[in-house]
Amino acid sequence: MSIKKLQTPDLSYLNLGKNVAVHYQLSPAELIEKALLNKEGSLASSGALAIDTGKFTGRSPKDRFIVCDEVTENTVWWGDVNIKISPANFDQLFNKITNYLADQAIYVRDSSACADPDYSISIRVITETAYQNLFANNLFIRPEEGSLGSNPEWTIIAAPGFLADPLVDGTRQENFSVINFSKKMILIGGTGYTGEIKKGIFSVLNFILPVYKNTLSMHCSANVGAEGDTAIFFGLSGTGKTTLSADPERGLIGDDEHGWGQDSVFNFEGGCYAKCVDLTPEKEPQIYKAIKFGSLLENINYFGDSREVDFSNIEKTENTRVAYPIDYIDNAILPSVAAVPKNIFFLTADAFGVLPPISKLNVEQAMFHFMSGYTAKVAGTETGITEPQLTFSACFGKAFLPLHPAKYADLLGEKMQKHQVNVWLVNTGWSGGAYGTGKRMKLSFTRAMITAALNGSLNHVNYQEHDIFKLMMPVSCPDVPSEILDPSATWANKEEYTFKAKELAAAFLENFKQFEGVKHSNSSKEELKLC
Repeated sequence: MSIKKLQTPDLSYLNLGKNVAVHYQLSPAELIEKALLNKEGSLASSGALAIDTGKFTGRSPKDRFIVCDEVTENTVWWGDVNIKISPANFDQLFNKITNYLADQAIYVRDSSACADPDYSISIRVITETAYQNLFANNLFIRPEEGSLGSNPEWTIIAAPGFLADPLVDGTRQENFSVINFSKKMILIGGTGYTGEIKKGIFSVLNFILPVYKNTLSMHCSANVGAEGDTAIFFGLSGTGKTTLSADPERGLIGDDEHGWGQDSVFNFEGGCYAKCVDLTPEKEPQIYKAIKFGSLLENINYFGDSREVDFSNIEKTENTRVAYPIDYIDNAILPSVAAVPKNIFFLTADAFGVLPPISKLNVEQAMFHFMSGYTAKVAGTETGITEPQLTFSACFGKAFLPLHPAKYADLLGEKMQKHQVNVWLVNTGWSGGAYGTGKRMKLSFTRAMITAALNGSLNHVNYQEHDIFKLMMPVSCPDVPSEILDPSATWANKEEYTFKAKELAAAFLENFKQFEGVKHSNSSKEELKLC
């Protein structure tokens, strides 16, 4: 059966009226054709569709809202991350955005999230543009045709051309992303940045999986070795989750969002959303190879008048992206489900340049660093970020956590202890000095250290304790110069190193004060034993 002959599902629950033209479940080729006809973008020389997302080239966290009602009022961790909006304001926005779409063509796609069927949710994505629907095709799980057409559990409506009126709609400005857990709906307006679609569902899963399934939702990438050994990589955008999980020697489970259930780790998504600034076939061959017909390039620039992408050009944004189905990676695991992990890596882009490039954590230290979620926000991943900024993002994903971080930390602690997982802290940031003085850690060295951890080589070397952070640092590692393993040895001025290290240690302890008095397992600042 041709997918374009599928019967359009009943959309009456959206009150779109009779004049709306529905393009349902179009194939990637059909969506690309529509996008080109609509002048939404152009075809790059690789065959990928290249588009610009407009004013917003990254997420806008201050414009993300959750409807405060009987489901969320006493469960959501309200504050600067989860901002309240009233049910009345949501209803008003819903009526406005559906009226806006009622007299034009829309693109409708049914898909799902969570590769393990025990946790799966169905999703309907309704978009104003063809390129957004291509993104949904690439990033969510593509269902079999026989399962299409029934009413979904969740609906996303994304209309970049619709602008809210902050004075009457309860928003901060014209753009918004609003999650309604009671009506199981996400409204996105005023922004063409596709990351808002994917992170909207991630926020949903970060609520429903821990609350209703006792399952840990994780902002991480994951891969699996030939022996079935799963590894997961926590980290914010720009710390290396996608790059380091794309290992030709290991099967890719997913690059960004996963769940850790009773006996499995499973991908939430059906694709990857990789940063492509300075991308080369030598540094990241799998990602480079995945940029082909069907992929979606965002906010890139061409060389001159050609259609050849200049991946080093960041005139529009450093947050250039490519979205592609996971099976564009040769060694992708399908379905994207594997066993519980044997190794966990916390990736941090340390702008201070004082953390070891790799260190092994005990359970207490692991819980501390998970709750802390230290990194530097990397340029481009959020509006207004132009250079790395010191930040603590709880559970390496604070911006997407509807619940208090202690809930996720409790789940992680329980699972770590039950399965005796090795936990490593990996600095993908700076060495030999702070940002502006030191140099970014070489990707080849980071890969070698992770490989050594995965294959057990680091189980057979000596370790030394860091004087300030009390982390256990290997004194040698295959294919890595020994002199870089102790960060203090890479600084020309040892006193300056000690000063900066103590400054970061103090920032850790200050940040952790917010969690004092909150129940959580095995995580206290005393247990880190910082000097």
